[in-house]
Amino acid sequence: MFPSVTSVLLQKGVGVDLTQPKILTFSNLTNRGIALWEVIQGGWVCDLNKRLSLPADIRIPDGYLEKLQLTSPSFDQPLSRRSRRASLVRDTHTHWGDGGKGETYLSISYGTYATVFKGRSKLTDNLVALKEIRLEHEEGAPCTAIREVSLLKDLKHANIVTLHDIIHTDKSLTLVFEYLDKDLKQYMDDCGNILSMQNVKIFLFQILRGLAYCHKRKVLHRDLKPQNLLINDRGELKLADFGLARAKSVPTKTYSNEVVTLWYRPPDVLLGSSEYSTQIDMWGVGCIFYEMAAGRPLFPGSTVEDELHLIFRLLGTPTEDSWPGISSMDEFKSYKFPKYKTQALINHAPRLDTDGIDLLLSFLKYESKKRMSADESMRQPYFMSLGTHAHTLPESISLFTLKEVQLQRDPGYRNSNYPESGE
Repeated sequence: MFPSVTSVLLQKGVGVDLTQPKILTFSNLTNRGIALWEVIQGGWVCDLNKRLSLPADIRIPDGYLEKLQLTSPSFDQPLSRRSRRASLVRDTHTHWGDGGKGETYLSISYGTYATVFKGRSKLTDNLVALKEIRLEHEEGAPCTAIREVSLLKDLKHANIVTLHDIIHTDKSLTLVFEYLDKDLKQYMDDCGNILSMQNVKIFLFQILRGLAYCHKRKVLHRDLKPQNLLINDRGELKLADFGLARAKSVPTKTYSNEVVTLWYRPPDVLLGSSEYSTQIDMWGVGCIFYEMAAGRPLFPGSTVEDELHLIFRLLGTPTEDSWPGISSMDEFKSYKFPKYKTQALINHAPRLDTDGIDLLLSFLKYESKKRMSADESMRQPYFMSLGTHAHTLPESISLFTLKEVQLQRDPGYRNSNYPESGE
């Protein structure tokens, strides 16, 4: 049986006795409404509970307060920061897995500076992802966390993960995101790396939609890879993990070249370039496009030199004609690569049609300024089957509102509820 849940009303200036271990769901009454967040572990309610405020525009269902049987006086002011901190309980049990009933649940995710928990809003009953960022006493919040918060709070788009809430304590910063079922890497694994070409097109278009929105606002993602593209059960894809993102408007001409996972890193960055713009993301789009269509990574290098070798072997060793200025780059000269000829991409991605190959090639340009932009890419013939309104949808509207857009069953996925592919 599941353990029972005790609801606790946190009153202004009144602490809660947490000395006895128990399962708690916190209910907080503030001038912004009722906020209830419950962290779940496997199939059990876990005693890691977070008090987090909700967006100011949230609508409280009629009769909800009565259901809580509130008898305490209303608050004339929001809870103090001290009271908010007092409502946090740390969990010492961080293992996720089998819930005891043969059900497998999302594993906890450990990053270099954060841990992600699967949670649930007790108000809306919607699942959420809680990204808890550890704060070092001497250093404060990591710069990656600051970037993510500062950028995401201003990025509101159907294809960008939604940041619902933020809470800051002395020891941690917790970001509350909308929850999506899996990332693109997990999706491809579940499909045996054989995706419906219709689904490849739909996923790629959503990547481009989200990027076009970011790039229009001079925001570079800088870490595009399948693991940072989240997908829900409807097929809606959203850009996530903006920890390395950067606003191009910041007053600096150079950025770190240690960005973007190696397999999705463009050659100009691999060779040490630190002056780049939105085109840095477009090379990664090409690599992901190929991976979805072919079922394998395009350039799975193990080192920078190996990565460059794989790129040059397929696309040809760059020359002054294909990449002006390459012959004078010290990093390029130091490697002494063989002179490879360009190979036909259709031989490596035979499931792509001519329009698909042309679009892929437009992303994989050595000279960054020649890579096609996200906005222009959405208008290419490859996406014609999605209808004429796909690239003019309002920013907050899902692509799946269009009748032309419907996921198909992936050939490699056995238990899909989507209709047959027809391929």
